[in-house]
Amino acid sequence: MKIFITGNMGYLGPVVTNHLRANFPDAQLVGLDTAYFGNCVNAPDVLPESRLNVQFYADIRKVPDFILEGVDAIVHLAGISNDPIGNRFEKVTLEINHQASIRLAHQAVKAGVGTFVFASSCSMYGAAEDDARTEDSPLNPLTAYARSKVFTERDLKPLAREGFKVTCLRFSTACGMSDRLRLDLVLNDFVAAAVASGKILILSDGTPWRPLINVKDMARAIEWGIKRDLKAGGPFLAVNIGSNDWNYQVKDLAEAVAHAIPGTKISINKNAQPDKRSYRVNFDLFQGLALDYQPQCDLPSTIHELKEGLAAINFSDSKFHDSRYIRLKVLNSLREKGLLNEQLQWQSRRHESE
Repeated sequence: MKIFITGNMGYLGPVVTNHLRANFPDAQLVGLDTAYFGNCVNAPDVLPESRLNVQFYADIRKVPDFILEGVDAIVHLAGISNDPIGNRFEKVTLEINHQASIRLAHQAVKAGVGTFVFASSCSMYGAAEDDARTEDSPLNPLTAYARSKVFTERDLKPLAREGFKVTCLRFSTACGMSDRLRLDLVLNDFVAAAVASGKILILSDGTPWRPLINVKDMARAIEWGIKRDLKAGGPFLAVNIGSNDWNYQVKDLAEAVAHAIPGTKISINKNAQPDKRSYRVNFDLFQGLALDYQPQCDLPSTIHELKEGLAAINFSDSKFHDSRYIRLKVLNSLREKGLLNEQLQWQSRRHESE
């Protein structure tokens, strides 16, 4: 089997690579990434890409056809990954997350690829203060990132057929340790703040709901997406990925971190504008379709994992919100150095004399 992983050099990619290497030991694993965050490695002695057979460096907007030759399954992770980046680069977000995804899917059909696993998001539910959202609930995307996921699912559906199985995994908010750690995710942020400064600052009033999932369980769901039989959902499937036990209010997450890291103080911004992004999610469909691939990590173990992982890299930066652990900061730094243009394309840096 030949598995093609896009966006493998992000936060989720190294975890997925490790998992697929362990569970498809004889597979040829091929990665493609533009490498915005290639140097954001926690343990520089071991590059996650060493577990791949081949690593390509390319813009997802321009994937050469030859790369898909002989590919059996695509795991499509590549994309602008959060709301702050999407807000700053809204047009580019839609180009990369939506238009490039559909272009890749068309290339995959032409190349005879049989399986397409798309990393979608529960963020498309946006604001929902009533019952937990199911796959049949109305979509209410509030950001460019969320809209890009809605558009991509919409345009993938007509391409699905018996010979081209499409699985859209609507992931909960990611958390947990990775070889390319991000700290611009709510639980990761709280644990890092507790470790570095002993204080968690909640920028909202703490009441918004979020479903969470550990990156290890995301990787397990991707394995299921690759193996999924057509009897489990048909040629096209969009399914919520997570656990009903992992729906939390933001303030509850902070309190769980404070409990796990004694002495941590919590500060809530009571004057904050309401965060409209609040939703709970129902995961019954995923449980019914993939009983053997249900999340295994829980909140206490994930907090412990993050705490120990940060200790292992001697993390103590109380100003980490301005560091390479924040993806928008990395992109802004590359822009300021003249390495990326406004379309987030690599460009040669001009000499100051030019």
